Amino acid sequence: MADVEECRSTLRRYVKARIPFVSVRTSERSRVLEILRDIAGETQTPFIVHTLSQGLRELSNDRAVSEERSLVGALEAASQSLLTRQNLTFVFTDVQELTDDTATSRQMYDVATVAERKAGSIVVITSEPVWSPLQRLGMSIALDPPSEDEMQVILRQQIEPYRSQIPVEWNDEDYQQASSILAGITKIEAENVVATLLAEGAVRRSDITELSRAKDRIFSDIAGIERVVVTDALGVGGLDGLQTWLDRERPFLTADLRRRQIRPPRGVLLVGVPGCGKSLSAKSVAQTWGLPLYRLDLASIFGQYVGQSESRFKEALGSADHVAPCVLWIDEIEKGLAGASTDNTGITNRLIGQFLYWLQESVARVFVVATANDVSRLPPELLRRGRFDEIFFVDLPTVGERADIVEIYMRRYLQREDAELVQQLADLSEGFTGADIESAMRELAKEAERSGDEAVGVDFARSCFENVVPLIKTNPEQIELIREWGRSRAVPASSVPVSTIDAPAGARRVVIP
Repeated sequence: MADVEECRSTLRRYVKARIPFVSVRTSERSRVLEILRDIAGETQTPFIVHTLSQGLRELSNDRAVSEERSLVGALEAASQSLLTRQNLTFVFTDVQELTDDTATSRQMYDVATVAERKAGSIVVITSEPVWSPLQRLGMSIALDPPSEDEMQVILRQQIEPYRSQIPVEWNDEDYQQASSILAGITKIEAENVVATLLAEGAVRRSDITELSRAKDRIFSDIAGIERVVVTDALGVGGLDGLQTWLDRERPFLTADLRRRQIRPPRGVLLVGVPGCGKSLSAKSVAQTWGLPLYRLDLASIFGQYVGQSESRFKEALGSADHVAPCVLWIDEIEKGLAGASTDNTGITNRLIGQFLYWLQESVARVFVVATANDVSRLPPELLRRGRFDEIFFVDLPTVGERADIVEIYMRRYLQREDAELVQQLADLSEGFTGADIESAMRELAKEAERSGDEAVGVDFARSCFENVVPLIKTNPEQIELIREWGRSRAVPASSVPVSTIDAPAGARRVVIP
């Protein structure tokens, strides 16, 4: 892949060298035509471009050469022109069926052969691969979407002329952040996003957050990943250690880190007791950081045909790169990547290899939040340093964290505050997960809706909590194994050490030296 300057330089060399066939892989036809128009002026070489709507026209002055709009007719006209004149360059923009051995690809092959004999060139702008025998006649180059530097130039060219007419609050830092957010979309898409800002009559610093939403709307129907809508009412109780780490890492996701040659934050792996807020934390990250949240469902990746699973997975990861910056949530990752040792087809191993390579090498600003309950099923190479930025262990909430959780749900479900009742319920919920607390508080909300707020008193609230049997009582052995792993191999997501969390009666107590 190449940025615009590298593409310009390469195409200029190809034209001067009279390469008979050049394919430019891109979805941005207008950017390539701008580059070729500049090259035509520099080299004084005739460029004739074909489009289905206008036929054959000179690129430099838009003068009609032929009204032949069909591709077949245009190729015949190009072949005849190449036989009678030298140093012609034909540019074809609307070409289909070049990937395989088709009538179109064979006719293009014949025209490129004529161009080779007559010092001509055929340039094809396409978003698809080209039939191998045809491509071997010449060279190819792929044009990337605008880089951050080019995107910043585009933004300044669109906005700065209006600074004397409307309020423009953006400074250099704002332009840099905006360009990092919009990187990955096309030039015309970026210009459309800026036009919507200018239509409001001002460009405010607060518009930076709108850029992510605008980019999200561009990729609203992307393949492989699912958009998750995060409500404003979201709240996470406790997990102060995780929250502090996330607050420290947030600025690096959109900062320009090229000078120090470090990559943006890659993400976190959250392991721990089921129901303690791992999935909720993924949503909270997206909400707090003001980024779109996408969910990668590994179960939907697997297909029945050879290579289908790998193709779908690659497409999903590529989609995540395109919508960056974003948060990519992979829930219960061990279920999708487990079974490598028992998978006779090798699909799981190949998916793991794809995922590890992407985690290690992708420079897109995609922050991954992966959650896992049974870490014993995860491939060990996924836990190596350099894959995720950090591995956090989410344990049962402490009494203070339980109070925070109760208070959140009391405000949400009962629309009231009662510090004394909150503390009583926090003490009563020893060994509860966050999901257990939510279940009990939901019962209070139902009773308040059914019988009125006055019916929800202390006695009823206590009875709802006493009726909940926490997971640490129903499955103490599994919880103990999870906590033993997290105690020694992960960073506590809570600011309180695991050893201070008392297990309820009947459960095995965790003792940390």
